[in-house]
Amino acid sequence: MADLELLIRRLIEHQVEFVLMGGMAAVAHGVTLVTRDVDVCCRFELENLQRLHRAVADLHPVHRATTPRLPWELAGDSWRSLKDLYLSTDAGTLDCLGRIEGLGDFAEVLRWAVPIRLWGRDCHILSIDGLIKSKQSLSRTQDKLAILQLQAIKERTQGRANSGTTGKPPA
Repeated sequence: MADLELLIRRLIEHQVEFVLMGGMAAVAHGVTLVTRDVDVCCRFELENLQRLHRAVADLHPVHRATTPRLPWELAGDSWRSLKDLYLSTDAGTLDCLGRIEGLGDFAEVLRWAVPIRLWGRDCHILSIDGLIKSKQSLSRTQDKLAILQLQAIKERTQGRANSGTTGKPPA
């Protein structure tokens, strides 16, 4: 059984630079859909990838996109060619993207992020506007359903003083 909380907690504890996105971010904002993986956008630089590797090393990470599923090793200069990582771990599925369709690379995604406290830990998640924008670039049914809920949540929260939770990046 997946332990998505453990995956997120590990990333935070190992100081991985990431923005939580996808289904977990949508759920954190109040969407009622179910998600079975953790999707993050992260900085694909050596130090950050080393922190990521340490965070999941004892969870036996393997590449989901290879046949057979090869263990994820961070050796030599192999990290330079990484754009995305699709991992299966003992705690569940972890997808690490270097860019998000509709938003851009990690630096741009970070501009669309808002701070949040999850399970007693601080991290960044994609804002409601960022989630809507990224999901609009996809055509899956689950993304369309999430957009409808995110738009409803945004409308309900727009009048509140803390509108930063749905904010857009500064101009």
